[in-house]
Amino acid sequence: MWDLLAAGGWGLLAGSALLFGAMLGFLVRIPGKAVASVMAFGSGVLISAVSFELIAEAHEKGGFLPTALGALGGSLIYTLANIVLARRGARHRKRSGGQQPSETEQAGSGAAIALGALLDGVPESMVIGTSLLGGGSVSVVTVAAVFISNVPEGLSSAAGMKRAGRSPRYVFTLWSGIAVISGVAALLGYGVLGGASGAVLAVITAIAGGAILAMIADTMIPEAFEDAHLWTGLITVAGFLTAFGLSRIEG
Repeated sequence: MWDLLAAGGWGLLAGSALLFGAMLGFLVRIPGKAVASVMAFGSGVLISAVSFELIAEAHEKGGFLPTALGALGGSLIYTLANIVLARRGARHRKRSGGQQPSETEQAGSGAAIALGALLDGVPESMVIGTSLLGGGSVSVVTVAAVFISNVPEGLSSAAGMKRAGRSPRYVFTLWSGIAVISGVAALLGYGVLGGASGAVLAVITAIAGGAILAMIADTMIPEAFEDAHLWTGLITVAGFLTAFGLSRIEG
């Protein structure tokens, strides 16, 4: 029971960064280059976590084939869902400029953006819960990576929502809800998969890793490149090395 609650708590902690970022993005005027730079750093952190925590762990538990199939499956599921949501107005949900459509410009875009935020956040949270399975401790690197990457995600998206004319009530209710759902997803990741075999856990972990990589490429890096331009690569590598260093300390 305590491990179950701990899984939910860690997921909620990581998800709360979305609300914190949203508050910054909505209430404080932050230069576009700063938003892009933080987004690039968060992208690097997540790429490192996926590489050294999720995909490596999946390979250790299940071997190459289940890992590869899971990662490809996760990226395919994410991409198809993202295509559907993009056509309904959620394509630029992480963009801080004027790219997000208002409800007047595209009816239903607010709901699509909310679903897109769920699509982005749930895989990250579930792997936090699964990292506690088998009596292990939560992966500090994974929690830190999700937390660090969630701040610019919430910040950039909320800034774009404000430009699109969405109300503070809509913005903060959305991100509060996503933070709570992140905790629930982590709790379910631990509770539902508690009796799963190593091969099944490997596939689930790889699916999450593939979905996160697709999300980074589709939504985070484009926003980072929008303003950071030629600095994007350097800042992303800095984030990657930061998470890699944390993983070596934890190991």
